Amino acid sequence: MANNAVSLEGVSLVFGGQDTEHVLAVDTIDLEIPQGEFVAIVGPSGCGKTTILNMLSGLIKPTEGSVKRHGKEVTEPSQDIGYMLARSALSPWRTARKNVELGLQFHGVGRTERRARALELLELLHLQDFANAFPSQLSQGMQQRVAIARTLAIDPDLWLMDEPFGALDAQTRLVVQGEFISLWEKSKESTVIFVTHDLEEAVLLADRVLVMTARPGRIKSDNVIDLPRPRVIDELRFDDSFKAAEHKIWKELRDEII
Repeated sequence: MANNAVSLEGVSLVFGGQDTEHVLAVDTIDLEIPQGEFVAIVGPSGCGKTTILNMLSGLIKPTEGSVKRHGKEVTEPSQDIGYMLARSALSPWRTARKNVELGLQFHGVGRTERRARALELLELLHLQDFANAFPSQLSQGMQQRVAIARTLAIDPDLWLMDEPFGALDAQTRLVVQGEFISLWEKSKESTVIFVTHDLEEAVLLADRVLVMTARPGRIKSDNVIDLPRPRVIDELRFDDSFKAAEHKIWKELRDEII
């Protein structure tokens, strides 16, 4: 439907060519995600989570079925998508501010405007004192916050996030999760599709958690997370409602991992 931010209809993807073994990565995926929703995807390694992100981004095309954004077929990458990976992938020769400005520069935003936008985002993420620092001078957590700011700067309609906090230590991850979800909740206009191996993270952040089967990946269950927003991450993780939701989903996920 046109009012969905993204939809997958009967989507399957086979990897392999004429001289290589064919592998069915994902099988008959049907999925609809309304605009402004936060959806997390969990599942065992190799079940096709990243493959789904790559199809939504237009980087690869499904073997069967259709991938749509706002009712239109996805045929190529789009500049209004923010794609964030586990590693910050910052340009080492650019300062934090200039890394945040990069996407705006590609969009043709003037120097004064993009500088102001970058500084605003860095301040929101408590990095205003490190605007002129290079990535090598920043901790991993600080680098990842710069990457969040860079993604936010272009005001993406769709965020695709592939284990974006996976490289952080446990304490830093909680801080960055909290800052990220706070920023998203303030606008809640962008749609987020968030791949993670961390079930706690999925339940803490998302409106829905999709559990995928072992390869070939299919959607085993679609779980609504009925927890209030805004979410205070470091408190919510001790809440009984959160623990019950996590436990319910874990029982489904555990069977696929085994």
